[in-house]
Amino acid sequence: MLKLVFSSSYRGHCLNTVAPRLRVKSDSNSLFDAVGRLTGLTRRSPTNSLSRAFFCSDSNDGSGSGSGSQPVVEVEVKGVESDSDGSDSKASSAIVPTYPRPEDYLTVLALPLPHRPLFPGFYMPIYVKDPKLLAALQESRKRQAPYAGAFLLKDEPGTESSPSSETEKSVYDIKGKELFNRLHEVGTLAQISSIQGDQVVLIGHRRLRITEMVSEDPLTVKVDHLKEKPYDKDDDVIKATSFEVISTLRDVLKTSSLWRDHVQTYSQHIGDFNFPRLADFGAAISGANKLQCQQVLEELDVHKRLQLTLELVKKEMEISKIQESIAKAIEEKISGEQRRYLLNEQLKAIKKELGLETDDKTALSAKFRERLEPNREKCPPHVLQVIEEELTKLQLLEASSSEFNVTRNYLDWLTVLPWGNYSDENFDVILAQTILDEDHYGLADVKERILEFIAVGKLRGTSQGKIICLSGPPGVGKTSIGRSIARALNRKFFRFSVGGLSDVAEIKGHRRTYIGAMPGKMVQCLKNVGTENPLVLIDEIDKLGRGHAGDPASALLELLDPEQNANFLDHYLDVPIDLSKVLFVCTANVVDNIPNPLLDRMEVIAIAGYITDEKMHIARDYLEKTAREACGVKPEQVEVTDAALLGLIENYCREAGVRNLQKHIEKIYRKIALRLVREGSSNESVMVQPADAKAEVVDESDHHAAANKADVEVETSVQVDTVQTNDQPKDPKNAADSKELQETEATKAVEKVVVDTSNLADFVGKPVFHAERIYDQTPVGVVMGLAWTAMGGSTLYIETTQVEQGEGKGALHLTGQLGDVMKESAQIAHTLARAILLEKEPANPYFANSKLHLHVPAGATPKDGPSAGCTMITSMLSLAMKKPVRKDLAMTGEVTLTGKILPIGGVKEKTIAAKRSEVRTIIFPAANRRDYDELAPNVTEGLNVHFVDDYSQIFSLALEYDVNTMVN
Repeated sequence: MLKLVFSSSYRGHCLNTVAPRLRVKSDSNSLFDAVGRLTGLTRRSPTNSLSRAFFCSDSNDGSGSGSGSQPVVEVEVKGVESDSDGSDSKASSAIVPTYPRPEDYLTVLALPLPHRPLFPGFYMPIYVKDPKLLAALQESRKRQAPYAGAFLLKDEPGTESSPSSETEKSVYDIKGKELFNRLHEVGTLAQISSIQGDQVVLIGHRRLRITEMVSEDPLTVKVDHLKEKPYDKDDDVIKATSFEVISTLRDVLKTSSLWRDHVQTYSQHIGDFNFPRLADFGAAISGANKLQCQQVLEELDVHKRLQLTLELVKKEMEISKIQESIAKAIEEKISGEQRRYLLNEQLKAIKKELGLETDDKTALSAKFRERLEPNREKCPPHVLQVIEEELTKLQLLEASSSEFNVTRNYLDWLTVLPWGNYSDENFDVILAQTILDEDHYGLADVKERILEFIAVGKLRGTSQGKIICLSGPPGVGKTSIGRSIARALNRKFFRFSVGGLSDVAEIKGHRRTYIGAMPGKMVQCLKNVGTENPLVLIDEIDKLGRGHAGDPASALLELLDPEQNANFLDHYLDVPIDLSKVLFVCTANVVDNIPNPLLDRMEVIAIAGYITDEKMHIARDYLEKTAREACGVKPEQVEVTDAALLGLIENYCREAGVRNLQKHIEKIYRKIALRLVREGSSNESVMVQPADAKAEVVDESDHHAAANKADVEVETSVQVDTVQTNDQPKDPKNAADSKELQETEATKAVEKVVVDTSNLADFVGKPVFHAERIYDQTPVGVVMGLAWTAMGGSTLYIETTQVEQGEGKGALHLTGQLGDVMKESAQIAHTLARAILLEKEPANPYFANSKLHLHVPAGATPKDGPSAGCTMITSMLSLAMKKPVRKDLAMTGEVTLTGKILPIGGVKEKTIAAKRSEVRTIIFPAANRRDYDELAPNVTEGLNVHFVDDYSQIFSLALEYDVNTMVN
């Protein structure tokens, strides 16, 4: 965009430097009046004035007033009277007269213009860095020949045109023939108006064309003076084009105040205005690039020049429109936001004056104080002090600051916590017993521990938080037990799982300075439950992770330790919280995975799993009822026999837990629901038929008859256990009553589904498990052992056979994917078996001369554990003595090299596994008698258990049948 600079200071400067003897006199004529006079549309009053206008262009080169700065135009016109026909006046150009005349100069110095061409009648200041060229210009001015040629510099091939200081630097370095080749042919004869230092002010006179180079340093060229081609002033096309240029300028004036200043200032100092000058004026002040301006400068045809100028001015108008729309949109947006802000502020002030509402900060403070007021007496003093300090800080902060939001969120958490609020606990042992029995069958040790907790609380008058860890296989009800305990104690319940948790901040909270900071799980728990003595269930505590954000297991120490959690410090709140009244219940599948410092603070209660009898009760009393209600089946519509449940437990769901059993029962009831709906739909379609349907069927097509016959066959093939009542009233009052009776009859016609062992496979598929007992009578070298797994207990056969025999070939080969502990147990068993055989049969060299292969079946299952030693020894001795082990015998226990039997774990699981495999005789280490005595009677019923502390007793029980005395 071209900017017009018309200031008294700059104009005075130019007048003093260029034409100090000239007097400036303003005229009130406008540009449009001048064009009107030019075209004969208006009459100009006689004037006699001398004027000069100054223009500068916005070059965007950032080089100050250098060669690329704003070109200044000076137009000096003497106004004379013109005839009414609009003929040319005898006005001379406003150029300072010199001698000789400009058209006499055929050889001139060549001045390169890097950014824009110089149009006739316009000023342009440039910088001349070449000392020789500057000296030549000064010498020409002294010789009263102050003229030079100003030519636009071509862009360097391969580079973009950019008016930067680097481009100017390269222009100053070009000299001689290279500079001559870079200049456009058509330029402007420029009068040297003034020289101040290296700044030269040029005034354009007329167009030139370079013909040849005269000298290189400084560059001097020969030129031809160019004149416009003759044109008809009365040509309608030229007039119309000039009018369109003026019209476009008028439109631009409406949108751009900058152009308005251009034209107003120019029109005040313009004299005679013709068509070529109009074209040059429009192109000079437009924002077109230098090549487009050069194209206008080179054009000698006045009509074409006007057309080119019209294009540039039209483009300028479009740019002005876009600029106006952008400015309008931004202005509307800003004004809308300011208006909304002012209205909101006024609304706040009005409400405040009327007492209807306070400002945001006051309202927030009032809300926090109101929330804290019910707990103020119970709230600890150090917490009250922090809250008051934060409330004071909140009043001093600006609502738009980030610290304001941090303080507000912090106060929100501090005031929402239940400081000193406790729920009323249930100290009624009988009621608690009833609630626990309602929710769970069995689990006597867990229920006993909870009743002890209640009894202690009743005697003391208050209860202290403890840490109970429920460990056991999946599906035994550990999580649901925690919910039942909370109901029995009348405490609020909160559960969160720490499985895979690797960020300490989830437990201890984040620092308040972090973005998105939040308190830890315990503070969130207290906010949700609203009391300080909830029951918190920490699920999957054996699956804690450890990542780059710290060790959560170590962070749990402060949370769970009764000696520390009375002053638990959350990173976000940063004030101590009393968690000593919280009852923590943790769940884990394997206790060994819990870190020892954490395990040391817990009271572990093992839930081994359920035997068949317990699963029967659970399925009948709990799982079946829940599944039936979930599927919408009524009790009188289905019957699942005890034999079917037993088969489901034995052949499909042998896991220690009952989750898989629940899935199978739900699967059965879903299929029952589908069958009932199908049969109900069939009966409805049959009973909708009218009384004389039989007569109608005869007249129908064969297709309809076949369909009705199929429906009748479906109805007759169903075995209905209930009595169907098909009696209908002889004279129904209306069709609605008849339809209602038909629907009732259809409901009664649905059969009762019976699930028995004969059709159990239709509901749940083929049996998954087969008998774990492979042998009815164990052969030589085979002994049944007992194992514990995370899914419960199982029986495990250990087999030994002879590979080859020869002098000194005694060796042992192991298979079955055994762990390191079991491999060592096998080596110990081999050594001890050789010693026992040497003692029992000194003449038998079996182990010394036999290579043995010991295998534990199910080779795809990894096996490891310290309780297979006695089983391996018995298997080797059975093979060496060629005598099978007693029938219905299973054993477990680790053996030392001296024959001592060490205690084992998982007594209940192993007892359940033995009972499931119909084993009647079990051998346990003597140190496990206490664990066995704690088992429920229904678990030990029908078992003959022997407790041993030396392997010689196992040898007598397993291999010496004639032993009459057994250790019990």
